[in-house]
Amino acid sequence: MLLQRTLTALTLAPLAILLILWPPTWVFAPIVAAIFLVAVWEWTRLSGLQQTAARVALLALATVLFGLTWRLQNTALSPLMLAIGVAWWLLVCLWLRHFAFGAAPTRENLQLKLLAGAFVVFPAWIAALALHGGAQGHWWTFLAMLIICAADIGAYFSGRFFGRRKLAPTISPGKTWAGVYGAFVAGALVAVIGGWLLGVRGGPLFGLVLLSVVTVIASVVGDLLESLMKRHAAVKDSGNLFPGHGGLLDRMDSVFAALPIFAAGKLLLGL
Repeated sequence: MLLQRTLTALTLAPLAILLILWPPTWVFAPIVAAIFLVAVWEWTRLSGLQQTAARVALLALATVLFGLTWRLQNTALSPLMLAIGVAWWLLVCLWLRHFAFGAAPTRENLQLKLLAGAFVVFPAWIAALALHGGAQGHWWTFLAMLIICAADIGAYFSGRFFGRRKLAPTISPGKTWAGVYGAFVAGALVAVIGGWLLGVRGGPLFGLVLLSVVTVIASVVGDLLESLMKRHAAVKDSGNLFPGHGGLLDRMDSVFAALPIFAAGKLLLGL
């Protein structure tokens, strides 16, 4: 499984780097929207929505909303949506503490989870546009993704070799506190190097390192939320798009949580 996951990652990584660094934002945005729509499709399944027509209708609605928010990206909507995203992931921490909430397959819980999907996807979409469309936006977007990926790798190997104490055994038995600490270290190292290369020095660089830690925390919360959704839905993966990795949500869960936090923090730090 490790070999299969590695081969898939090595295949996808150059494509992801090309997507971030090569195109202008007006090309980047629709490609990212298409990727996020796949995540929306998978989320509707995890939420318990079975009717294909209803899922397609929600996909069409999401497409319209992506277009509307894209046109409004340079207005006061962007920081507002980022703030909503930050508040949402704080609320998710409370949900994770009461993990049985929403588990029953009722109509009310279905509606709740579909609404939760909007708070997962749209702040991340706004964050991606804000990062990529700003000054040195390609590189800031790349740094954000690199922090998230480094944290994921650091968590995997530190958890594999040093993991003893479980982080959230009821939700995701494989995650350990050692993995979280490894994620912090890996994310902070990438933030120091990346920030230095982007010309960040002194206090702002220290702030960026702290932001990387908060971003990593958010990535862990996003991972746990998707694990919770899968447990509620009694499925192993959100899909089978990537061999050894599952569906798109299985690869992007941490990204959806981390991007709004990173973009909001970057805005507050004035970077």
